[in-house]
Amino acid sequence: MAAYLISGDNESLLLSGASALIHRLVGDGDRSLMVDDFDGDEYELHAVVDAAQTPPFLTGHRIVVAHGVGRFKADDLGPLVAYLDNQLGSTELVLVAGGGRMAKLLIDATKRNGVEIIDTSPPTRVKDRTNWIEQQFIEQGLRIDSGALAALGAWIGEEAGRLRGLIETLISTYGTAHKLHRTDIEPFLGEAGSVPPWDLTDAIDRGDTTLALTLLQRMTGSGERHPLQVMAILHGHYTKLLKLDGADATTEAAAAAVLGIKPGFPARKAMDQYRKLAGPGTERAIVLLAQADLDLRGAKDWPESLVMEVLVARLSKLGGARTSMARR
Repeated sequence: MAAYLISGDNESLLLSGASALIHRLVGDGDRSLMVDDFDGDEYELHAVVDAAQTPPFLTGHRIVVAHGVGRFKADDLGPLVAYLDNQLGSTELVLVAGGGRMAKLLIDATKRNGVEIIDTSPPTRVKDRTNWIEQQFIEQGLRIDSGALAALGAWIGEEAGRLRGLIETLISTYGTAHKLHRTDIEPFLGEAGSVPPWDLTDAIDRGDTTLALTLLQRMTGSGERHPLQVMAILHGHYTKLLKLDGADATTEAAAAAVLGIKPGFPARKAMDQYRKLAGPGTERAIVLLAQADLDLRGAKDWPESLVMEVLVARLSKLGGARTSMARR
């Protein structure tokens, strides 16, 4: 048989991924006879290993599931690592991440023994994430049109864990025979989720002030980021550009070396944005950030939300002005 590791940071997605895998492994069998499920803070790994080493009874194979394996320290992992090195052929072992950062000893054992990794983390790129959302619906037997899919992509933001509950609600409301349209799902969406930091900085870099302000509201609203956290994101973004000032980095590799990262899209993106802003634009952005930081700390009698909105608008105008000049 085989062993699996369900990885990811979102508890809801981990549970969904584990449920889907167990359903596939059980197939037409009797779950009550096939599955041993270990969950909570009290089970110990020797009990998991004992179950995995026990031959199946009245079934072709046994499925042993251990949730929250990240809570176990290296000293606890001996029995599990020994089992992974010498697995019973009639057992499917499912390890589910969570409970903390997994110990290197366990990670190394999974790699050494060819454990199948199932990553439940959604993609970060918009197109890939849209495809991922559609796949979640397909796996539950639901059909969804492009309009509904676009609405979901805009709504979900970083909070992909909310998708599972929405899908369950839609199934209970419409069943699986009905193809879902935008008007079907909109009543169930509620407040839009937060967004990744790079969505905000990308909008600012493009000079799209309206979108940048919308994304700022989502980050500080449903995303529950404090304005100072958003400031830190923006400061890191422009500090990276400032490092390129005077560095004469004319290639992607040279920019990567200056920034201390590997060559690739992030280095190329930073170099392109620095060229668009040039030195004065980057320096002006740093000045705006410094003033906003003082204003947030009481230098100006403005609400925090207003300070951030003015800052984001001014930063996006910098990008927009440079883009307009480049098109002339």
